Amino acid sequence: MTAPRPAPNARPEKALKATDMADLLIELFSEEIPARMQSKASQDLKKLVTDGLVEAGLTYEGAAAYSTPRRLTLAVHGLLAASKPVREERKGPRTDAPEKALEGFLRSTGLTKDQLEARDDKKGQVWFAVIEKPGRDASDIVAEVLEQTIRTFPWPKSMRWGAGSLRWVRPLHRILCVISDEAGSEVVPLDIDGITAGNQTEGHRFMSPGAFAVTNFDDYAAKLKRANVVIDPTDRAEHIWADATNLAFAKGLEVVEDKGLLAEVAGLVEWPVVLMGAIDAAYLDLPAEVLQTSMREHQKFFSVRNPKTGRIEHFITVANVETSDNGATILEGNSRVLSARLADGKFFWENDLRVAKADTQPPMKDWLDALANVTFHNKLGSQAERIERIAALTREIAPSVDADPDLAEQAARLAKADLSSEMVYEFPELQGVMGRYYIEAAGLPSEVALAASEHYSPLGPSDDVPTAPVSVAVALADKIDTLTGFWAIDEKPTGSKDPFALRRAALGVIQLVLENGYSLKLDELLAKASEIVGLRSRVEDEGFADSNDIRRFLHDRLKVFLRDKGIRHDVIDACIAMDGNDDLTLLVKRAEALADVLKTDDGENLIQGFKRANNILSKEEEKDGVSYELDPDPKFAESDEEKALFAALDQAGAAISPAIEAEDFAAAMAAMAVLRGPIDAFFEAVQVNADSQIVRRNRLCLLNKIRVTCGGVADLTKIEG
Repeated sequence: MTAPRPAPNARPEKALKATDMADLLIELFSEEIPARMQSKASQDLKKLVTDGLVEAGLTYEGAAAYSTPRRLTLAVHGLLAASKPVREERKGPRTDAPEKALEGFLRSTGLTKDQLEARDDKKGQVWFAVIEKPGRDASDIVAEVLEQTIRTFPWPKSMRWGAGSLRWVRPLHRILCVISDEAGSEVVPLDIDGITAGNQTEGHRFMSPGAFAVTNFDDYAAKLKRANVVIDPTDRAEHIWADATNLAFAKGLEVVEDKGLLAEVAGLVEWPVVLMGAIDAAYLDLPAEVLQTSMREHQKFFSVRNPKTGRIEHFITVANVETSDNGATILEGNSRVLSARLADGKFFWENDLRVAKADTQPPMKDWLDALANVTFHNKLGSQAERIERIAALTREIAPSVDADPDLAEQAARLAKADLSSEMVYEFPELQGVMGRYYIEAAGLPSEVALAASEHYSPLGPSDDVPTAPVSVAVALADKIDTLTGFWAIDEKPTGSKDPFALRRAALGVIQLVLENGYSLKLDELLAKASEIVGLRSRVEDEGFADSNDIRRFLHDRLKVFLRDKGIRHDVIDACIAMDGNDDLTLLVKRAEALADVLKTDDGENLIQGFKRANNILSKEEEKDGVSYELDPDPKFAESDEEKALFAALDQAGAAISPAIEAEDFAAAMAAMAVLRGPIDAFFEAVQVNADSQIVRRNRLCLLNKIRVTCGGVADLTKIEG
């Protein structure tokens, strides 16, 4: 980049060429933009502007978007200084066509009749329009694109202010729009509801107030930094994290990682100043999750942990201004507000502990009774009724996951008790977490307490999956009850809509079963859950989806889950078509073994041989109107290749059946893959439709034996290609 010239807006007169390159700088300066909207807004600005420029004929080399609480910035470099001239030929109606057809063509082209050309065509003469569009200066195109972008910007929420019609997330104060090249820079002429584009911006609201001019992006970024503004949110986040971890490390502490909070705080400040304060000793015995949640939700503070004790003892706050007392006054005010918040938390905690420790039967009876008045869904009853269903289903599941049925049922009855607690009412995200603390305080078994915190998991594909048997039993029951309940009232997901998170529940069932390696008969559990829901008769009478439909839904989610692990959907379909497909663990073992075989030459070629056999057999069965399902007789085999295929099928069948029974799918697939050679050799040497009807029937029965033998492993007709 050349050094800025004394008069940055002065540009020598010259004829712009489409090959000349320029840089574009846009800044939309407003009141504070909510942190949660900044990242998407900056990317929306980039996409809308660059798409508009390209559509208008202005290509560019690169673009980058930035955001701060008060500005959205876009820098485009290597932009064509002008669009190229365009010559377009458009074919119109015949010269003898009705006048109305010609009038419509003229309107679409913007030409007059004397500007058209008559040319010979296969069917006579037709009108041709030659439309020439001259190249346009980049500033004219940028002005149009930016105005359209601003007026149609996709804010989730926007507002009007003053007397204008313009809507923006907060009042828009300035539009900076500058095009620059080696000769200097110029402001793009643009006025939107009285806001005239210029070359000026503003620095930090308090530390560097006032406007200043810029010429290009480098000049802009450098001057903003001197004016106490870091425009890149990534730079701000990295600065915050580095300073926070250094402050904590100096005291032998560690910052609790919170990427979501870090991104949010980086969107709240333009000049991050990181400060660390101590939590009042009166609150240090509160559960770590209470301290973290209260500080994150109410104050946007990071938690600082003592690695020796695991306690949260300090907090990190990020100010937007440097002060003469190095933040002492800010910390004092923040500590005072934090103490007030934590005093509420301590009050909730102590009140909840009194309920948890009360000598009642069942434990926490007051909370459980209160759940009878909390509606889960108007067609599925209260939370208390749901807990009864989950407890009954948990008892059914427990033996299959090696859990004690009594312990599992107790855990299911108490897992949601904390929904009535004051702490969870204040912080709903702590449900389950607080339940564990309260159950432990009541002196109940650790397995019961653990289930309270784990039964909601997993909440997504990357979430930890419970492994403790009692936790698994309750988690499965919780999710299966959700699926069967909402299926029974016909509230299934449609398209992208899934208001009750049933896809997540299905994925949770899949993860719990597969990652723990349990062999469960889902059809039996789904049928039992439908009975427990008490709406089975309604399902049958009104034709709502039954457990088979839920199983199909689970299979669909399984395809998505396994696709991410590299297993093709047709491989899964081939295994789903087999008996016992409600046992997800066996289903996946079968699919993995088939996928491995198909990666080999033998496996890939076997599929082709199988399909050839199946296609010939299906065609002949349809033509003859019979099924060739009798055992073929080797005495009618005429060639060595035919005899070898008989022997190979007998050998494969003898190996496949016991392997399948032993759930050794790898061995079964390997035995099937051995058939590749004999099948290939058979088709090379033997004509199936022999002249002798006896031989022909025998060979068709032999093809059926190929189909049956391979079909004992998977339904290979489902395999594509």
